[in-house]
Amino acid sequence: MIYTVTFNPAWDYIINVDNLKAGKVNRTSSEELQLGGKGINVSIVLKNLGIENTALGFIAGFTGKALEQSLKERGINTDFIGLDKGMTRINIKLKTDVETEINSRGPEITDSAKDKLFDKLDNIQDEDILVLAGSIPNTLSSDIYERIMERLQNRDIKIVVDATEDLLSNVLKYRPFLIKPNHYELGELFSKTLETDDDIINCAKELQKKGALNVLVSMGGNGAILITENGKIYKTGTLAGKVISAVGAGDSMVAGFIAGYIESNDYNYALKLGTAAANATALSKGLTEKEKVDEILKLL
Repeated sequence: MIYTVTFNPAWDYIINVDNLKAGKVNRTSSEELQLGGKGINVSIVLKNLGIENTALGFIAGFTGKALEQSLKERGINTDFIGLDKGMTRINIKLKTDVETEINSRGPEITDSAKDKLFDKLDNIQDEDILVLAGSIPNTLSSDIYERIMERLQNRDIKIVVDATEDLLSNVLKYRPFLIKPNHYELGELFSKTLETDDDIINCAKELQKKGALNVLVSMGGNGAILITENGKIYKTGTLAGKVISAVGAGDSMVAGFIAGYIESNDYNYALKLGTAAANATALSKGLTEKEKVDEILKLL
């Protein structure tokens, strides 16, 4: 089984307003409500690719119940921990002449709720896959990823980490199966701008020296580079097309890689499927469906 953890899931309320006038009553030209959170996105794309998985994390209030119900309607298993106070956040994405985002804080995660999550993680079986993705709410200690990986380090569990800065660098010592920085995030770890493939590969190898087994670096429209635990380097490009939205493309790459690895046990194929999934989401409205991924995969 594959498990994803989203500590602070959300609803993204996307509002389009023509000619916004501050201090006045404005009318929307359109609005849309989407599920948010990196782990949630990974779960959705995995399911779209035919891979069963279970979404873990914390929910609260009527917005949390609605989020869980929406996932269940998509056929995704959920095992969330309900919080007594607050509500699952709603983030505002205001699209007008100048785009503005307002991200909510989210509910407080208590020590007892955190212990319940640890208990659930203890029940994960050997050979399962655990995905830790996204930022940490300020109601949790910044070492939560480290504590989870330390707790599971003697188990045969493949842990995938998609995070940035210290959240990523501090878990390398626990030898994650896969990490997926983009090339900007990779450069930030080394305080430099990465301009060539060799720059990216050299930095990725440094992360391997620190413990990461496989390093997958997404490069937007330039594709992705994978440096594997056995020293091989693979690169894929992307299919040209009009990008509708890059939101969720990185999460789609993680989901596609996992699906490809499960299917073939081959890193090169996993990279291609991951790249196809990311590309498909970028060319779609919302997270991609399997048909679009299969279509692009044939052309990569």
